[in-house]
Amino acid sequence: MSTFLGIGLGPIQTGIFLLGASKGGFDRIVVADVDKSLLTALRADKGFITINIATKDRIILEKIPNVEIFDPTDLSDLEKLIGIAAEADEIATALPGVKFFANIASWLKKGFEKDPDRRRIIYTAENHNHAAELLQKAVGGNFPNTYYLNTVVGKMSGIIPASECIKRNLVPLTPSADRGHLVEEFNKILISSCPGINDRKTQGLIVKKDLLPFEEAKLYGHNAIHMLLGLHASENKIAFMHELASHPDLIELGRRVFIDESGLALCKKWKGADELFTEKGYKEYAEDLLVRMVNPFLTDSVDRVCRDLERKLGWDDRIIGTMRVVISQGFKPVELSRGASIATKKLFGSKACEFRKGFEKLWPAPWTKEHEDIFDRILSSK
Repeated sequence: MSTFLGIGLGPIQTGIFLLGASKGGFDRIVVADVDKSLLTALRADKGFITINIATKDRIILEKIPNVEIFDPTDLSDLEKLIGIAAEADEIATALPGVKFFANIASWLKKGFEKDPDRRRIIYTAENHNHAAELLQKAVGGNFPNTYYLNTVVGKMSGIIPASECIKRNLVPLTPSADRGHLVEEFNKILISSCPGINDRKTQGLIVKKDLLPFEEAKLYGHNAIHMLLGLHASENKIAFMHELASHPDLIELGRRVFIDESGLALCKKWKGADELFTEKGYKEYAEDLLVRMVNPFLTDSVDRVCRDLERKLGWDDRIIGTMRVVISQGFKPVELSRGASIATKKLFGSKACEFRKGFEKLWPAPWTKEHEDIFDRILSSK
């Protein structure tokens, strides 16, 4: 009997991995999550999940039947999850961040130890370039046929409260759930490779031998421009990303930064890696994303895009990280610096004397010439 185990029940899990597992014909689909309300709802509704898919012109529904759910903080459920981990053929982690690996590593290891030679594929979808390596290190042990894979998830999604589902004519995750899941139709999800990867059952996944160039295109292209547009939208009192469609000047700004700052740098850095990293390929990538970012059926809030600024102004993250790549390739991050300046003031306030203190806490020590250069560009940007 084939078994799929999903860890974390957010829209990335449902909209990519559970849906892909269901279409792939797994005999058993199981989810581990600590949210009591989700557990109660999914069990009450006999494991039947519905997700909302935002296409270009409407919302369509996808249904996933017979999903089991267990809570790893419940001792009885935990024992069951250990057994399920032992027999799972494919596993997908879709947690809020890699720091949560500490909460799942021990019971995964106990499960794997029950059948150490079993062949397993583990997809890690925490939006971190080295999530797979971090999970493997956290689990430890000697499991020669267990393969941890990184992913590049360029799919926009959101959790919609039940009250908002009613207003927007969306369907809740289960009939009694207090929320719905909304994901965009785009489904080109990239994964790293391993022996026997072509025998996987989960559908909708595209294998790449080297994911790093694509990870950087997502973080320093897709994520960076999405964030930049969100920051400018916030400055212009725009509430939802789709409203940017009525501001062609801001869309043009996003296009210019996407192609002339992010694009020039990444195409130079990853020249020859893939068709994406050509002038034509990257322009098509940018144009496609600029349309998807303002999809009215996603109703993506500007506040959501601009949240968690401490993380997003991190040294290797979407704004500062992109500036660093652009500079390293010999180009000038003019508009990226402006965006960083907006984010800096949102996070640290209007007093410039607080900026340095704030970044010293966010960025790795020691403070180098590169730190000073980035800081000066932010400070002098207008």
